Amino acid sequence: MSDGQHNDGAGTPYRSEPAPTDGEVLLSIRNLRTRFISDDGDVPAVNGVSFGVRRGEVLSVVGESGSGKSVTAMSILGLLPPTARIEADQMLWRGEPLLNAGESRMRQVRGAEIA
Repeated sequence: MSDGQHNDGAGTPYRSEPAPTDGEVLLSIRNLRTRFISDDGDVPAVNGVSFGVRRGEVLSVVGESGSGKSVTAMSILGLLPPTARIEADQMLWRGEPLLNAGESRMRQVRGAEIA
C-alpha cells in the first residue's frame, strides 16, 4: 500500500503516522563496531551500525538470530564482558558521550534515564 497505509497482516489497512517530536535527539549512534577478543583472535560482532532516536520516536531493530541486535544494545548500555572491544565514531545519550562513561554514570543512565 502507498501513502503511509499499511496492512496489519489480517487484511485491515491502517495509516501509520510519525510520532510527534520536539526535535531533541536522545540517542545518536554512528559507526558502532563491537568485537570480542578470544584466544583465536578477534571475533567481529557488530560492524558499522548507525542510527538516531529523537524524543517521541520508536526504533525497532530487526534481524536474523545472531545478526548483532542484542550485542548492539548491550554495547550502547555498557553491559558486555571485558573481552568486548567497543568503538564508535559517536555514541551520545542526550548529547553526552557514553563510550568512555564510568560505571557509576552508566548505572545511572541505564536505571533512570534510558530505560
